[in-house]
Amino acid sequence: MLSRPKPGESEADLLRFQNQFLAARASPAVKVVKKADKRRGAAGSGDEERPPLQDSRDVVILDDFPDVLPALTPAPPKKSKFKNACVRFDDEDPEERLECHDQHITAVFSKIIERDTSMAAVTMPVPTGDPFPRAFHRSEIKNEVKVESGRKSIFAQKIAAKRAAEEAVTAPPAVETRHTHRILAVPGAICSPGSAEEEPLHSTKDGKPDDDVSTQRPRIITGEGLGSLESEREALAIHEENLQKLHSMTQEEILQEQRRLLVQLDPSLVAFLKSRRGVDEGQERREKPGHPEPGTESQHGAEETVKDFSVGGSGMEESVWPKKDTRMEITEVDLPIKPQKEWIHMNNVEFEKLEWIKDLPHPRQRRTKKGMQARFSLKGELIPPDADLPTHLGLHHHGEEAERAGYSLQELFHLCRSQIIQQRTLALQVLGHVVQKAKAGEFASSLKGSVLRLLLDAGFLFLLRFSLDDTVDNVIAASVRALHALLMSPEDEEYLDQTFSWYQGMAVFPFTPNSEEEEEEEEEEELTLMQKTQGKKSKVENKPDPDVARYDVIKGLLKTQFLHRLRYILEVARPVPAVVLDILDILTRVARHSSEACSQLLACPRLIETIVREFLPIQWDPRAAEPGHLLTSLHGVACATAMKLIRVLASGGRNATARLLNKFELKSRLSRFIAEDPQDLPLRREEAIRLSTEAFRLWAVAAGYGQSCDLYRDLYPVLVKILQSLPHLLSDCQENPTFPLSIQRATAVVTLLTHVTQTAGCTAELQARLSSSGPGDGEQIPPPPVTWNQVSGLRPFLETNLRRSVQEISRLETWQALQPLTTTYIIYLGVYYSICSQQPSLNPVDCLEEVERLTSEVLLPLLSQPAMHRMWDLLRPCSALCNPLSCSPAPESVPSIVSLSCTGGKLQMSLVGSKSPFPFLTALLFLINNVTHIHKGLVSKYTSVLDFKGLKDYLLQSWPTRPPSITPSSAWILRHEYHLQYFVLALAQKMAGICPDYAQHASLHHCVAMALLSRLLPGSENLAHELLLGLAFNPEFIPEGKTGGPEAADFSDILHLGTSTKLAQPASVAAGFPKPRRGVLLGESYQHLPFIRACYLSQFVHLEPALARSQVAYQGRTYLVQSLLLPEVKGPILPSDWPFLPLISLYNKVTSAETRGAVLNTLPPDLVNTVTRNLQWVLLLETWRARVLQNIPAAAKLARLMCVFLTGGDLFLEGPVHCYTAALLALYCQPKVLDSLELDAPLPGLASFHDLYISVLEQFEGVSFGDPLFGAFVLLPLQRRFSIQLRLAVFGEHVSTLRALGVPLKQFPVPLERYTLPPEDNLNLLRQYFRTLVTGALRHTWCPVLYAVAVAHVNSFIFSQDSTTQEADTARKSMLRKTWLLVDEVLKKHLLYYKVPNPESPMGVDLYEQLPPIRLKYLQMVTKKEPKENMQMSDPE
Repeated sequence: MLSRPKPGESEADLLRFQNQFLAARASPAVKVVKKADKRRGAAGSGDEERPPLQDSRDVVILDDFPDVLPALTPAPPKKSKFKNACVRFDDEDPEERLECHDQHITAVFSKIIERDTSMAAVTMPVPTGDPFPRAFHRSEIKNEVKVESGRKSIFAQKIAAKRAAEEAVTAPPAVETRHTHRILAVPGAICSPGSAEEEPLHSTKDGKPDDDVSTQRPRIITGEGLGSLESEREALAIHEENLQKLHSMTQEEILQEQRRLLVQLDPSLVAFLKSRRGVDEGQERREKPGHPEPGTESQHGAEETVKDFSVGGSGMEESVWPKKDTRMEITEVDLPIKPQKEWIHMNNVEFEKLEWIKDLPHPRQRRTKKGMQARFSLKGELIPPDADLPTHLGLHHHGEEAERAGYSLQELFHLCRSQIIQQRTLALQVLGHVVQKAKAGEFASSLKGSVLRLLLDAGFLFLLRFSLDDTVDNVIAASVRALHALLMSPEDEEYLDQTFSWYQGMAVFPFTPNSEEEEEEEEEEELTLMQKTQGKKSKVENKPDPDVARYDVIKGLLKTQFLHRLRYILEVARPVPAVVLDILDILTRVARHSSEACSQLLACPRLIETIVREFLPIQWDPRAAEPGHLLTSLHGVACATAMKLIRVLASGGRNATARLLNKFELKSRLSRFIAEDPQDLPLRREEAIRLSTEAFRLWAVAAGYGQSCDLYRDLYPVLVKILQSLPHLLSDCQENPTFPLSIQRATAVVTLLTHVTQTAGCTAELQARLSSSGPGDGEQIPPPPVTWNQVSGLRPFLETNLRRSVQEISRLETWQALQPLTTTYIIYLGVYYSICSQQPSLNPVDCLEEVERLTSEVLLPLLSQPAMHRMWDLLRPCSALCNPLSCSPAPESVPSIVSLSCTGGKLQMSLVGSKSPFPFLTALLFLINNVTHIHKGLVSKYTSVLDFKGLKDYLLQSWPTRPPSITPSSAWILRHEYHLQYFVLALAQKMAGICPDYAQHASLHHCVAMALLSRLLPGSENLAHELLLGLAFNPEFIPEGKTGGPEAADFSDILHLGTSTKLAQPASVAAGFPKPRRGVLLGESYQHLPFIRACYLSQFVHLEPALARSQVAYQGRTYLVQSLLLPEVKGPILPSDWPFLPLISLYNKVTSAETRGAVLNTLPPDLVNTVTRNLQWVLLLETWRARVLQNIPAAAKLARLMCVFLTGGDLFLEGPVHCYTAALLALYCQPKVLDSLELDAPLPGLASFHDLYISVLEQFEGVSFGDPLFGAFVLLPLQRRFSIQLRLAVFGEHVSTLRALGVPLKQFPVPLERYTLPPEDNLNLLRQYFRTLVTGALRHTWCPVLYAVAVAHVNSFIFSQDSTTQEADTARKSMLRKTWLLVDEVLKKHLLYYKVPNPESPMGVDLYEQLPPIRLKYLQMVTKKEPKENMQMSDPE
């Protein structure tokens, strides 16, 4: 008899067994019988082809059913729950599997076999005296019969009780005890509780099963599938065999086998087995009505078994197992409403159907580390998980977690799609409250993640958009309110209104998110700017709305005809005032997005017409001003929010402003709201002041473009009257509750006059151009309708008001209230004096006298006030540069929705806080700069400004600090802070050549200027240009150049200060020029500062268009201003490494030319001068302003310097280029710099340092001529701590470079220890080292540095006796044997007797006179020979 296959036998053994079986011609143990094929038709369905049945039971054959299965294509496809649980074999026949699972009627009815009733008991009917059987009525069943119903109806319970009673009477006694004892014979029994009398097998006293266990029958295996009379007997035999095996096992073995089965079996199968056990136990209890319920001890034991398995076994989650049904039986006591017998149809109370009216269980705090689902109240508040709130609050109408109060976001989303209006409205209102509280940061400490991100990812934006299309007013109002909460931030508008009257405060950055998508780079030579713009627009238009909204919510909304729907709501639906105000706020937010959004607002049919007609009428019902009057509709009433929308819309561009003023007749409305005093307007007092303020701001915006200045002549008496009333504001400071609003209106008036004055200052220039222009000069810009003489009379009014305001500086509360108005006074005077000197009609002497009088009577006394010292001291606490965390984004900030909110909000001690000194001091410095520009003799009188300790401390802390990351909030704040720093530097520039004591501040101010150059944001190109022209390269701000700085550098190099080694400089292969010292190079650089400035200015030609736009804004040439929206912020104007910009530009030019295959004849003819000027400036900064370049990584500096060798062929051999490059290399090889060198980190502007190094290697092989300086740059990245790929590239693909790397050891500026320590452990590189040494590719005369490095690493490897892999041990022993057998005695001595590296030695290494004993013994063991111990070392040749 053949044996069964054993573990470990392969398929070859199975084939061998098969061949033996076939050769023996033995009969198989199993016979395969083919079933009748129902698809063969009548020919194959005869009785002669069917196997005879084993018994003589009746068989019904249906032969008339069709063979073709009915088509099921119209029916929807169904997914099987058990598909993944089924096992499939590769060699399984699909046809057989189809036969097994075919449920067609022909497969079911083709063979009907009579049920076997041979073993069934036959009972005779009970004879009765009735003519017919008696009808059964359920009322005859006694109620005290307990039957486990499992949520059955009363009728079903009665029937089950009747059957149980009949079975108890008719069943034989043996049946009652056939299930007396149970055993855990299936895996499902592990998690199921037993009864009080039945103990699991592992809970017996001696660990063995009970003796009575043999009397039980199997649970799962019934034998029904065997189809024979012996089926039950076979099942019992299998069961007895299982019982015997269980008897032979200990308790520990049983538990171990249980765990193993649970791990291997599918969880759904285990759940099925457990359910079968529950069915059996239920049936058993029904058979025995008096059987007790399961005991607590057995339940506890079962629970412990599940717990032990879940935690210690497979590591699966407990949620895989079906939860235990802990539902208690319902009794009348549990019901809050007691049923009464008088109630109809309540004779028999079905308590299970009344379970839903029970009181909810108390919420329990789950002791788990997993987060729980957040639930919110109807006000959007987060409800704690353990909060026990009453049900009458309406917070429990949900099915999931019914005991917890509140609604989850998923449930609220579901309610938003309800057909019931109230549910939709309520859900939208709750979501709006949630969004509002989330943006306020109330959930930051309680919830994980961002609520806004989660909502937007779930489609909240488009849910609101769909809700706007609803026909119900309440739903529209709720969706508008939720959208307002999502898009709007009241703090943003408050801050923008506050800074409107600051210096350059009307110009703001657009609220456009930075696109996270990587745009494809297009060459400028191939596409024009217009083509790029059109391509970008078409790309956005072709994207789906969700994709656009993912990066920009406003742009995504605009693609959904969002504006048209809002116009319909305003024009047709005419909602309540609150909804109207929310819609106007939303449109204001859309207008702040970009100029394109403003254009779409203007292009929307009838939108602006509706707003102007309905919310900015000339006349309206005077009852709106009555205090007790309830305003039911805002249509037909003037609204300040609508005026603000028009003002923000006008900021989008001069063309939009012209359309608003002319097409929509806003000039007449401006006259209407400005000419009448706010208290006379038929509106409430606060609303009237706001409306007047927004009207003045709109006029100021229009005047900023040089438009609507003709209104100045018409409304001049009104303006003068307002100016005359400004001093009286002081008396109303304490009593008037609208005082802050009055101050805002006054600042708007002064801001308007400032821009009208700027426009009037351009009249003379434009008039002169118009007079001198000829017919061929093209169309000329007409002069504005206001002249300088018409505005010059305003200065006395405003100067007088300024004098009165500054007198209140000592009174803190009053000064804090008047500071915004005083700031606008100072800005006006600064603008006035910057323009008056250019007016031909003005007498210069009178102007100088006015300036002197202003200085002596106003400005100098103001600077001497003690309160001014406190304001200078507040610069550092309120600075965003000194406190970067004050600009950090809010917790719920979303990139797709731009907001100015910061963490913690704008505090009082922030740059835009109520105590911030920045707006006032910026305006004061602006005025002082203009005054000193007109009158140079007054410069010395303002030296005290730069001596304030608070200012110096602020500058000392602000410039070395890394600025905050660029966000919409930080960009908006930092722009105002940079204005103050620029005016400080501009004043310092005026004092540099005049005041003898200024030299003490020169270095500090130069550092601030250099830091500011790399921080200025788009829109401030004029400031950057002025700094480059007058300050960055100004010798007055680099006093080291004329006070012994070069000599100090030479002295430092001689004494090796700051470094432990001498700063060696490699020589050049080009002869004919001396090798100057660093001090000489610094002196030459200092003398060439004007040429250096010209070189750098020529590199910024590409910024000329942006510079022209910026100059127009800062110089006040209003007739050329195109928009008050600044360019989008994607980073500073200049990169952080701008001192290397000429080198980078040349390298990019060469690279792009080589990519196109062009000849490199396009390089500028003064290439040597350009590179020399760049290197001079970098050397000067690295020596005297090293902290300015500290934000540039050392690896980035090295990469930029390598561009010298990659540009212009043999450019590095030019004398000046070579000298300055060598001096910079010596600085970059200092120990501190080398320690900070990280070549593996990502570098700005460089895709991969490895690719750059490969380019350097290829360039070295082509044009180096063995230059030591070039070789030093090649050797520098080969240090031991850097990437091994760089060393493999040199000793692998570019091994030919070893012949030209002849850098002398004494000229190499890097210590050899950085190359030799720690010992090399890469076997591949060690083999490369050994191969190049043995083959002669690496020689001391060719490459002394790498020769010493290779010898050191090979020696350390071959004599290493540390435990390692077998491959490495074999390799080092093989190398040692080959070294011992070398013919080259010099190399052999170096490899065997190497001691330490020594750059002073001719060979670069020190050798042992004789091997140490441990090495000698190891060498003898490996080579199996006796080395010559007394071998003397000879000097190698």
